[in-house]
Amino acid sequence: MRGVGVALLASLFLSACGPVWNDPYPSAERGRNILYTAFTERPKHLDPVQSYSEDEASFLYQIVEPPLQYNYLKRPYVLEPAVAAETPILRRYDGQGFELDPSAEPGRVATSVYEIRIKPGILYQPHPAFARNAEGLPIYLASEGVDLAGVRGVGDFEHVGTRELEAADFVHQIKRLAHPRLHSPIFELMAEYMPGLKTLQAQLADEVRRNPGWLDLTRFELPGVEVVDRHTYRITLQGAYPQFLYWLSMPFFGPVPPEADRFFGQPGMAERNLTLDWWPVGTGPYMLTENNPNSRMVLERNPNYRSDVYPCEGEAGDAEGGLLADCGEAMPFIDRVVFSREREGIPYWNKFLQGYYDASGVSSDNFDQAVTMTSQGEVSLSDEMRARGIELITSVSPSIFYLGFNMLDPLVGGGETEEGRNAARKLRQAISIALDMEEFVSIFLNGRGVPAMSPIPPGIFGAREGEAGINPVVYEWKDGRAQRRGLDAARRLLAEAGWPNGRNARSGEPLIVNLDTTPGGLGDKARSDWLAKRFRALGVQFVVRPTDFNRFQDKVRQGNAQMFFFGWNADYPDPENLLFLLHGPQGKVSFNGQNAANYRNDEYDALFERMKSMPNGEARQRLIERMIEIIQHDAPWIFGFHPKAYSLQHGWVLNRKPGAMVRNTLKYQRIDLARREAARAEWNRPVVWPLLLVFGLVAALVAPAVLHWRRRERATAAAEGGR
Repeated sequence: MRGVGVALLASLFLSACGPVWNDPYPSAERGRNILYTAFTERPKHLDPVQSYSEDEASFLYQIVEPPLQYNYLKRPYVLEPAVAAETPILRRYDGQGFELDPSAEPGRVATSVYEIRIKPGILYQPHPAFARNAEGLPIYLASEGVDLAGVRGVGDFEHVGTRELEAADFVHQIKRLAHPRLHSPIFELMAEYMPGLKTLQAQLADEVRRNPGWLDLTRFELPGVEVVDRHTYRITLQGAYPQFLYWLSMPFFGPVPPEADRFFGQPGMAERNLTLDWWPVGTGPYMLTENNPNSRMVLERNPNYRSDVYPCEGEAGDAEGGLLADCGEAMPFIDRVVFSREREGIPYWNKFLQGYYDASGVSSDNFDQAVTMTSQGEVSLSDEMRARGIELITSVSPSIFYLGFNMLDPLVGGGETEEGRNAARKLRQAISIALDMEEFVSIFLNGRGVPAMSPIPPGIFGAREGEAGINPVVYEWKDGRAQRRGLDAARRLLAEAGWPNGRNARSGEPLIVNLDTTPGGLGDKARSDWLAKRFRALGVQFVVRPTDFNRFQDKVRQGNAQMFFFGWNADYPDPENLLFLLHGPQGKVSFNGQNAANYRNDEYDALFERMKSMPNGEARQRLIERMIEIIQHDAPWIFGFHPKAYSLQHGWVLNRKPGAMVRNTLKYQRIDLARREAARAEWNRPVVWPLLLVFGLVAALVAPAVLHWRRRERATAAAEGGR
């Protein structure tokens, strides 16, 4: 018994000195150059022709490389070549086919021709679609189908190969936008500028009806898109569309090799999830080697990745923040990225605190533990986080959440008369002042938002900072900062609108304002109560009209809503993608566009048509400022707020910079492995004393029985010896 106890004690102490007991990862991974992170929503699409969500971008942008990318460090966002050899060459032509000067007015442009040249020598990741035998024929391509016994993923194929990236691969992917079975979310938009897409779609739909099998896109031409040579292709657009360059930074316009399409199009593949939607193929720094979206996704370094180095230039403060320390170093720095599915916030947070996730978001559940807020609404790390060397990274998202007024509504829109429109404008201005967005953000978002002065978020061209950037209708500049005007100013405007103290100056009837919403939106009781309180302070009665999502959408489409809460995430960092939300020809009711407020102003619309096709510069900035001045005065929106993203990372994670538009971020990040291992060991030391206590209690209980048994045995042995 004594020997067993000593052995048990020794094993406990030896375990305490060895690896931690709660490590969720295989022991073989300890000390390896692996980044550990988590995802909460499973990706639905990884095929670059269909994928359009942030959850999917975390994976796809590390695998598929479009021609362009955003500079990782510079703000405002700047495009630069990725696999393109240079910024695409743009030539513009008039209706007679004569080339126009770059300074020509956009209205004269009949066609815009982009010529894109690809860097030579770039190779695809190792993949069975490229595997060939000694005769140069594809190994995994057979008329009777491939033997898929025991195959569950692309890693189960014995043979792999690669080949050089070619211009034709980009043309092939653009053709896939028109594939009738793939339903690309950007097809309609792109078809406005590339009418050849609809021509091709009609041809492909006819082919699919006649041949239900695999569709060979190489047999079809796409009018307006052509291969010039092995590393060059050309795209012709109708009219002027300078924002097209931003689309060239998205996987929609990345390369897809025809071999991969043919490989995955074979019988039996789709039934085993062997598709491009499950296993994307690319030239990027990483390749997907494990896809279990209910549990775990794994990216591994692409051994064929091109020469790529960390940037040497950024914005002010980057050098001081250590973001330029790896200038000129080869990327990627990390060998493997493991994504674990976390459905609950608490396990995710606990694993981050234990060091098993390298970074984490900040949810409402852990907000108070992670950060503290000053009386001025400034956010800083809590003492507990600082003690662990955790860093807080914040960034303003390129998004706008706003309360819209339906300008077709007689009360808030004003109707047909000039007098009615002027009164309605002052009513909208009064409500804009009364609904304190600073308070809303503080109460309902834990400060994770920036009150908006216009549709354009900080970091996007056209936004102004300081006094020049405030909304003078709602704010005034005092003591070096923007301060919201008081309720007295709102009440004065309300009276000028014909509603003194919230009652009609002629009839005495009360002013009633309605918010149309859906459950889970601003119809939630706490938010509704807050809104009602703010309206009461203005002397206005406030009514929430909740309805289901489909009915709400119908009311907005038909112009039957009065006020509504909407949001917009910019597709690309250009003011056109935000200011178009108030462009008259985009009116929801008349044109089924994205202008849900149905706002129309002739001067604004004319300026928008000029601004949208201009390059960034002083001339464009002046137009934008005038447009913003118009909508601030007309107040078709309460501009609401731009969401602010909070992220936490451990001190051993290096080169991590926030930027919602930059999605191919993993190749830039680096891990200080020694620091991580030391922190994990310190934070996860086994607590042995409870086990020792239990062992002692058990021993105390068992010892009397053991002693009694041994005495009895000795007595029995003595008695037998006496006989």
